[in-house]
Amino acid sequence: MLVGFILFYILGTLLLGVLASTLVKNSKDYILAGRSLPLYMATFVAFATWFGSETVLGASSVMAKDGLIGVIEDPFGAALCLILIGLFFAKPLYRMNLLTMGDFYRVVYGRKVEVVASFMMVFSYFGWIGAQMVAIGIILQLVLGISQTWGILLGFGVVLFYTFLGGMWAVSLTDFIQTIMIVVGLIAVLYEVSTGFSQLIPVLASQPADYYRFLPSPTIKDILLYISAWITIGLGSIPQQDVFQRVMSSRSERVAVLSTILGGFMYLTVALIPLMLAVFAKVKYPELLHVDPQLMLPTMILEHASMPTKVLFFGALLSAIMSTASAAVLAPASVLSENIMRPYIKTLSDKGFLWLTRFCVLLVSLASLGFALSGESIYHLVGSSSALSLVSLFVPMVAGIYFKGSNPVSAMASMLSGFLSWALLEYVFHSEFALLVGLAFSLSSYVLFSLIWKM
Repeated sequence: MLVGFILFYILGTLLLGVLASTLVKNSKDYILAGRSLPLYMATFVAFATWFGSETVLGASSVMAKDGLIGVIEDPFGAALCLILIGLFFAKPLYRMNLLTMGDFYRVVYGRKVEVVASFMMVFSYFGWIGAQMVAIGIILQLVLGISQTWGILLGFGVVLFYTFLGGMWAVSLTDFIQTIMIVVGLIAVLYEVSTGFSQLIPVLASQPADYYRFLPSPTIKDILLYISAWITIGLGSIPQQDVFQRVMSSRSERVAVLSTILGGFMYLTVALIPLMLAVFAKVKYPELLHVDPQLMLPTMILEHASMPTKVLFFGALLSAIMSTASAAVLAPASVLSENIMRPYIKTLSDKGFLWLTRFCVLLVSLASLGFALSGESIYHLVGSSSALSLVSLFVPMVAGIYFKGSNPVSAMASMLSGFLSWALLEYVFHSEFALLVGLAFSLSSYVLFSLIWKM
């Protein structure tokens, strides 16, 4: 029954992609769903932005091992990001009426900054998409009995198919349906695992008080790492195309603002369920902690849950992963086609641009497949992706919106100094503080060159 349901679900997703393709009449439909999403759909789409493998599999495994302090980055930082976008960025970005986030850097800073920012934006997505493909491979390996590699390839094919055909309309329609499955499925799983919620409080209370510690130890090192955890996704994902597409796909400025704020609170609420399930797995089935941590929750459900709960859980899990993966593929593909390739094709029609974007969907998917097959953990792949955009793109974006003295030299210096200092400390010296150093270089370079520009 479970295998049949999974296959039926995959087939349904493919058919939904075909349906979405009928709504695509031009490039604006493909990239921004025609800027027509109502509040309820825009909220669900915003919620589904990051509710993927890192939330259900990655964060839960970290929660089981390190407690609440280990999952500040996600879900707490991720929810913060959506709320901040709604409060400070959705309105000014929506009013600019742009197609991609790369367009913002061109309008504010010029073509050279646009190109550098767009390349960094595109590269920041590969690890994130790869994480979703790894998660699909893990699930299909467990359920269908195929190898993880074949599971990754199958998931890659499904996500590529419906994203290639339907673009943002496919993302929006699948996100809407899949979000319903996520919420219903996770609540049903928690209900059964906790015996009708009767064991919820006793099991959660069985852990030592330090397990739910939300603040860092009063040392400089722990405080700095705590700040890094909050801002990795909390600030790092603000200047990203996938979030921008959700803002710009809303039917009005009011919807753009409210949907991201509501999506943030919804994300935080629903994302607590996998964390609670992780505590149940730790308490009731401690032997699961000795297998691959990313397999802890799926294994618990497979071995100890009823068939209806298995169907709901794996339906919710595949929904979460596919909704995130499709949006993550479309975002860099849109930037690649609009901001990097399109300016060099002078006579390109709108239909030609639409097919160029679809071609870029294929390129991005193939590049991300390489990351998926690299063997990195889901949580690490996602964290690295958000860090890149934080140290290079965040400061110029905020300055471009709120600082009247913005100039291209400051923006370029900020992006390059932030990225190079972060990359050096992260990949050469393996420093725990690479993110903060990169952000500090980005900010100080912007301020310094702005002062020099005025002299």
